[in-house]
Amino acid sequence: MIGEVLGQLPTESTQQAVAYPSLFVLVALGSLLPVVPTGALVSSAAVVAFHRMSPFTLLVIFAVAAGAAFLGDVCLYWLGQRGVRSKNGSKWLAAITRRAAPERLEQAQQKLEEHGTTVLVLSRLIPAGRIPVMLACLLSEMPLKQFARGDVPACLAWAATYQLIGILGGSLFREPWQGVLAAVVLTLLISGTPALWRRLRTRMAG
Repeated sequence: MIGEVLGQLPTESTQQAVAYPSLFVLVALGSLLPVVPTGALVSSAAVVAFHRMSPFTLLVIFAVAAGAAFLGDVCLYWLGQRGVRSKNGSKWLAAITRRAAPERLEQAQQKLEEHGTTVLVLSRLIPAGRIPVMLACLLSEMPLKQFARGDVPACLAWAATYQLIGILGGSLFREPWQGVLAAVVLTLLISGTPALWRRLRTRMAG
């Protein structure tokens, strides 16, 4: 998506003026709602920047992606906190709870007790690991400031990881669209594998 936008706009300055804010908004939105493949967006943008041989653009994409992910996480955590403090809960807390499998939540709570906020870094890198850990933090009534401090390195590591996936995809193919396609497929496979595995386990157990 980002690659198509960059390819269609007439000048580099105009491309950047549209692409960077678009990437920021989409990544922040994807951190709030599970409807935007944020990893695929970051990887796709990195592919295009790699083919343009623009280290500065890669640096900006990294900063934009990490900042947007952090903003989305903090907003979602704040909304979840409101639900925890309310007697009636909230739709946001309910949504977070639905997205956290009970066994994953139990594991996240154990890891949180053992390692503290450092577990946030791994939660961002492990597919489907972010929400269970966030819910564990909410249920333990971790203050927002403490969560935010732990989430900074988590978002930096996440942005760097998916940017490296994009650079790898860009280096393997001559055409940018080929690298974008490879990066998108890889990131979707990474993010979709845990859910597929849980479904297979459920069917096998049934």
